[in-house]
Amino acid sequence: MSEDAGPPRERSGFVSIAGWTNVGKSTLLNRLVGEKIAAVSPVAQTTRRRIVGALRVAGRGQALFVDTPGFHVPERRMNRVMVENARRSIRDVDLVLLVVDAARGPGEGDESVAALVRGAGTPALGVLNKVDLVRPKSRLLPMMRTLCEDWGLGETFPVSAATGEGCPELLDRVFSSLPEAEPWLSEDYLTDQRERDLAAEWIREKILLRTRQEIPHVVAVLVESWRSRPDGLVEIEATILVERESQKAIVVGKGGALLKQAGTEARREIERMLGARVYLGLRVRARSDWRDDPSVLRELGIE
Repeated sequence: MSEDAGPPRERSGFVSIAGWTNVGKSTLLNRLVGEKIAAVSPVAQTTRRRIVGALRVAGRGQALFVDTPGFHVPERRMNRVMVENARRSIRDVDLVLLVVDAARGPGEGDESVAALVRGAGTPALGVLNKVDLVRPKSRLLPMMRTLCEDWGLGETFPVSAATGEGCPELLDRVFSSLPEAEPWLSEDYLTDQRERDLAAEWIREKILLRTRQEIPHVVAVLVESWRSRPDGLVEIEATILVERESQKAIVVGKGGALLKQAGTEARREIERMLGARVYLGLRVRARSDWRDDPSVLRELGIE
């Protein structure tokens, strides 16, 4: 290196976290950026819209991670929009992280996403997530060969987004794969999600965690009002949408217990985010076929 050579240039760019539904993409996003900015639940299709999370590392650059809805077979307008958003996310970025559930093993859905990534021509790395659930670890080797040799991915990294295992090595490879460029956004930038968007996601997350497989895909949350009082209290009123009266009863719970518990836990998350006291008012409303209503999907930020 010549004497007048400056320090290595920083690397910055966009990284899409893609994969079949329910492989842990949002948990990985939260782990990589070091903050909870995406809702997480054990049910499929938790993520419905694109979420950008930024990681700025001094001297290395800035990685802008794009969490997208998981690929799945769409049946409603909402799902078709989600899948199309996921398709776009693997084309307009510098790098794709193709996430596969290692506990489940590579499947046909994962392979179909890999084919889309190859077709997009975007550089890609494989990520075998949930390795903390894999025993024995030797099971990972044939999976890694499948992703690299059969699906054409450059490298595959075994990680656990839940525990952090393997994530530092993945981050090292991400930064080395990005183009040399100045950071796109300011050093303190974390996410493109508004506070009211995050609040709605925390509420929906708590509902999903309690209803599990009963009604996960018919629940949405609209923040109707947001007011900061002079005494510092933030007053939030939100509506939880379902499609039928029977589903409304499930969300409310016996004597209102489920809704109260979910609201209490969501309020704590929102207070942590805002650093302020919060009053959270929740109501549940049945609205048939909201998943096919463009106006509702726009209001939710999905379409």
